[in-house]
Amino acid sequence: MSNKTYDFLRYVAQVVLPAIGTLYFAIAEIWKLPCAEQVVGTITAVDTFLGILLGISSNKYYKKVGKDLEEL
Repeated sequence: MSNKTYDFLRYVAQVVLPAIGTLYFAIAEIWKLPCAEQVVGTITAVDTFLGILLGISSNKYYKKVGKDLEEL
């Protein structure tokens, strides 16, 4: 995964998805929108999954970088 892709996905996971979930939950009550808990639960599940994938990617990267640095 490129740095640009990683940075974009990290921004989505840390900022965009939580903001969308919070916004929907807040306005769902005000405007009586359907399935607020289900929508926010789904967003949270996707966000958690994305966070785990990014964490795995980050760990692999740092392990590789660490090995490369040891070779120097």
